[in-house]
Amino acid sequence: MIKDIIEANEAVLPNSKEMTVLKEYFPSCFKADGSFDMYRFSEFLKDKIDISHEGYELKFLGKNYAKMLASLDTETVIIPDEAHNSLPENIDSENVYISGDNLDGLKHLLKSYAGHIKCIYIDPPYNTGSDGFVYNDKFNFTIDDLVEKLSIDKEQAQRILDLTNRGSASHSAWLMFMYPRLQLAKDLLDIDGVIFISIDDNEQGNLKLLGDDIFSETNFVAQLVWEKKKKGSYLANSVTNIKEYVLVYAKRKEKFDGLIGEINSKEETYPCVNASNGRDVRIIRAGIESRYREPNYKMNAGNIISDTTMSLLLKSDLIIKNGVLAQELKIEGNWRYGQDAMTEYAKNKELYITRDLYLRRIVKEPRYKGLKDLLLRVGDNDTSGYSYAVDNTNLQKNGWGSNEDADEEQRLLFGEQSLMSYPKPVLLIMKLLSCLQKDELTVVDFFSGSATTAEATMRLNTLGKKVRTISIQLPENLDIKYETSTGDDKTNAKKLIKFLEKNNRPHTLDYLGIERLIRASKKIHEENPDTTADLGFKHYTLHEVSQTTLDKIEKFDNSGFITDTSIYDEFGTATVLTTWLVHDNYGFVNNCKMIDFAGYTAYWCENHLYFIKPGLTEEAIKSVIEKYNTDGSFNPQNMVLFGYSFNYVEMENLKTNVKILRDSEKNLKINIDTRY
Repeated sequence: MIKDIIEANEAVLPNSKEMTVLKEYFPSCFKADGSFDMYRFSEFLKDKIDISHEGYELKFLGKNYAKMLASLDTETVIIPDEAHNSLPENIDSENVYISGDNLDGLKHLLKSYAGHIKCIYIDPPYNTGSDGFVYNDKFNFTIDDLVEKLSIDKEQAQRILDLTNRGSASHSAWLMFMYPRLQLAKDLLDIDGVIFISIDDNEQGNLKLLGDDIFSETNFVAQLVWEKKKKGSYLANSVTNIKEYVLVYAKRKEKFDGLIGEINSKEETYPCVNASNGRDVRIIRAGIESRYREPNYKMNAGNIISDTTMSLLLKSDLIIKNGVLAQELKIEGNWRYGQDAMTEYAKNKELYITRDLYLRRIVKEPRYKGLKDLLLRVGDNDTSGYSYAVDNTNLQKNGWGSNEDADEEQRLLFGEQSLMSYPKPVLLIMKLLSCLQKDELTVVDFFSGSATTAEATMRLNTLGKKVRTISIQLPENLDIKYETSTGDDKTNAKKLIKFLEKNNRPHTLDYLGIERLIRASKKIHEENPDTTADLGFKHYTLHEVSQTTLDKIEKFDNSGFITDTSIYDEFGTATVLTTWLVHDNYGFVNNCKMIDFAGYTAYWCENHLYFIKPGLTEEAIKSVIEKYNTDGSFNPQNMVLFGYSFNYVEMENLKTNVKILRDSEKNLKINIDTRY
């Protein structure tokens, strides 16, 4: 298992992945000594494709290093959260949440899901200088290692190590961080699959070049503009950018179905209401989730509401009775709607005091109750409702959500201020996924953050779709972040730690996403009590093998009569089995069964029979052979042994009996695979 991977990784070079593909599809272009014949390759292609000698390409410090990282196999194992996964709401769920480095997570996923994922959405670090991004990987290469593997000089090798060891937020570091992850993401996508990548101005240009390099500019679909907030800062002394982008690439553009152009709701709709400044008015019932939850809350005359946009002075008492304004709001000063409009809204009970002390006009329905009406539909001729243009235009004009919406979503779930900085709104992800015109798909998000994508898929499932999600989030240690950071980073880390502590969760960032999904599932059930949608998820953790265990693996000797099970004890059956099932293309959702052989438990999944636990007795081996001989439906062609669980005698006994089975009149083709 791990030992085999470590040995294979030692031979990996930057282009090992690409060379494997060339050997598979163009074997005649390799000479007897293993070298690649470029001339023969170009001759092979010249009648099929125009060969360009143009020298334009994306270059950055560490590009070959990044390629090598994409080619290395992961040396982590997958530990299932058995207590969580066995809960009634999770036991049959097809949603997966992985705690671990996404580079490792993607490599595990590729073993089962390569070429099968229809959609990926990611919101990677923007490298703004204030988002906490620094490149800091776990690979312990030396200068000599890089000189040999990358064919570079020692000065270049030192520069690369400086980026990886000290942590860097440079453009080269960001590109080196993103390159292998996007390369692996491309390999995950189905031939008609698509990836959405959120980004801002800081790395947008570099991301476009990187995307063209990895996916090919011929597969670029669009750069969507998302208006993350309605207006710039009131105190800004220069240009304030209120927009971000979503870059869209297809695996193969000619196979991609495209995004929906203009779609309208078939259901009952509400007319689009715009405030005087052009912003959409959100549909929320008056008084819903008010900051002032007491049955009769009184705000005295003289109180000031809002210190973020304008200060609104109460000239008379304001009483909120059961969440509804009971009295007109008298204000002085210049307000965007004007005094007459504000008075009218107050009379009509259309004012809402929000929890963050903004003042807002609102109408009719609470958030999410109207989402079914807002979802995109295919083939709808009714133009009376909302219309969405999914092209290179602004995604905000017809209600794609904002940062403010995302903050409010977090407050609704967590019961306090937004815990993540600059989160994406659920509505944005729901609409992007709806634009794909697919009622069933699996979505991967390997920068899960606060698990917005996973919640969005849950909500889509209550509306008739079947969307599974695989989320990966780094379990960043927030105690360390708090100790080593300053300013806003330190404040945010403290806020997250306090929340996780209050909910008896470990102080790692992945548990914010876990807590969100549990709360979101409960809330969606309350809103949709009759739903049968999959609102659970299974949780797994990627674990690096300790140096102590690696030392034991190196010294392991099973030649004696007594089995040393200490390595098995450190891994356990569930971890080995889960890692192997994913490795052997069965994924996280499979039909693995426990089989009893004279008191010994083995595990059968389609074409593989796994022997993991120690104690494979002679009677158990006889029982295995008997089942092959007598059960016509039982014929796994691969017996897989966890080498650290068995001594030499047990293994030889099994091999001898399998050989007899092979040579019998049934002529069964059975392969024994011992993994270390």
